[in-house]
Amino acid sequence: METAYLNAIANHGGSVLTHVGLKDASGTELVGGTPAYARQAVAWTAAVDGVINPTTNLTFVVPAGANVASWFVTNSVGTILGSGTLTQENYTNQGEYMLIAATSSISHTSN
Repeated sequence: METAYLNAIANHGGSVLTHVGLKDASGTELVGGTPAYARQAVAWTAAVDGVINPTTNLTFVVPAGANVASWFVTNSVGTILGSGTLTQENYTNQGEYMLIAATSSISHTSN
C-alpha cells in the first residue's frame, strides 16, 4: 500500500487508542501502590511512514514487588487493542516507570 494510505490508517488508529498501561511478566496489568498505578491518557504524533508514537513520555507508578515487562494500548472503554514488549524491570520498592515516546511506536506497514 502507498505511504499516504498507511499514514491515514495510522492516524485514525491513533484517534481510537486513548490510554496506555503496563503489564508484568505474567501478562497481568499492574495494580496497587500508594499512590496507585493507573493507565495514562495518550496523544499520538502524526504518522510518518505508517508509524505513530506518543507525543510525550508517559510516567507510571509501579507498586512495590511488581515488574514491568510490556505495555499496551486501549480504546476509550478499556478494550486492549495492541501491545509491545519491554526490557523487564523489577521493583523491590514502589517507583516510577517512564515509557519513552520515541521508542514506543505503533506501526502500520505494507509488508
